[in-house]
Amino acid sequence: MLALALATAGVCVAQNVFYVSTNGSARADGSAPDKAMKDIQKAIDNATDGATIRIAEGNYLGKLDAGYIEINKWITLEGGWNSDFTQRDPLKYITKMEPGEVQRGTNGVKGLITLSKLDDVMATQPKGTLTIDGIMFNYGLENSYKPNDPSDPRNGCPSKAFETGRMEDATPPQLNHQIIKADGSVAGNVIIRNCLFANSPYFGIQFISRLGEIEISNCVFISNRYGAVRIGGSSKANDTQYKTHVNFHHNTVAFSWCRDKEMGDMGYGYEFMTGANGDLHHNIFLCNNYAAIARTHTDYPNLEKNRKTNVYDNLFFMNAADLQLPPSGGGKWTNVPVARFEEVDEAILPKYEGNKELTGDDAFVKVIDQDYLKGFATLKVVSSQSFDANSAANLYRQAHGMNMQGSETIRVSMYGNRYDFNKALLFFGAKNGYGAQKSK
Repeated sequence: MLALALATAGVCVAQNVFYVSTNGSARADGSAPDKAMKDIQKAIDNATDGATIRIAEGNYLGKLDAGYIEINKWITLEGGWNSDFTQRDPLKYITKMEPGEVQRGTNGVKGLITLSKLDDVMATQPKGTLTIDGIMFNYGLENSYKPNDPSDPRNGCPSKAFETGRMEDATPPQLNHQIIKADGSVAGNVIIRNCLFANSPYFGIQFISRLGEIEISNCVFISNRYGAVRIGGSSKANDTQYKTHVNFHHNTVAFSWCRDKEMGDMGYGYEFMTGANGDLHHNIFLCNNYAAIARTHTDYPNLEKNRKTNVYDNLFFMNAADLQLPPSGGGKWTNVPVARFEEVDEAILPKYEGNKELTGDDAFVKVIDQDYLKGFATLKVVSSQSFDANSAANLYRQAHGMNMQGSETIRVSMYGNRYDFNKALLFFGAKNGYGAQKSK
């Protein structure tokens, strides 16, 4: 009644709900389902803090199909609506951001969603809440891959059943940007739920939180390079307590790939970063290429002693390592299988109970793309070197005081191959009580 009275009096009232549809109009105001906008970015630009943007099924590529959107307000993006906005089901009415090759030239270093201007260095309380709900992200059509031809070992393609060969090397034309990233720190609460993060060339989610509660739930992360999730917090040497807490629960995290085909580093499912406490529970971590969970970063001593990184009631399956810790005396990481979490120092894992290893005959395993799983289970890295001190090139280099050279060839049977979008959606609700559940 107050809003109606103010509108009648000629006072401008902020709109709380906007509607966006691929069938909408570029000139519409989004005030009602039959006045839906065509572009999410325009709705964000017109919204004010606290607004909800309802997004109908379809593929959204940002302003003029540039391949990204920017969020600079405390709003809710709510995908999964049908075309007339009478029903919502994110798994039936697919709202997605799935750029293709044409977007390589227009999205630059932007994430599919880039958070910007949400920081405030003077903030002592969260400035607001940003919610991203029911959007399916897939970078797999924009990335560069080798052909899906298993006859040539250079392609890293185990079988014709694969959509692609291996991901191209980490140099152009391969891109390096996240699905969700931030230009600066984020000074507020963030909720991300009921989303798919597939085939990213550089992290699924990565940003720094200045303060607030970060909740990520009911999401599927699959075939993301570097890592699925990396969220750090802002901290200073004289701080004693963190201002950021991450609650990461009921997610399915699968096939996180190492930084490059040599498989020497990265490839994490979830990475505990400094500046933030965290609780990981009721997730499923499977087939992560370097480690399901990494707890390898150490903070300032006065913060580290109060740090809380809890890992409990999760399921693990066929990860290269279930938990990775800093070296204990040698030069290599300490890799801990789930069966030995109890032995980890209480300061590192205050809460560790209820974690289990899935068995190969569990019904959940059948949901995994069986060809992809078989390729991962039999993954091989083959390195060959060639050096001839008496070659013409090396004799010339010796004569001129230059170092001699050789060559090294590294081939992998698979690496970062694109995971089928529709098969990835099957993980939602695949295991009752664990991993990504179906939205309610």
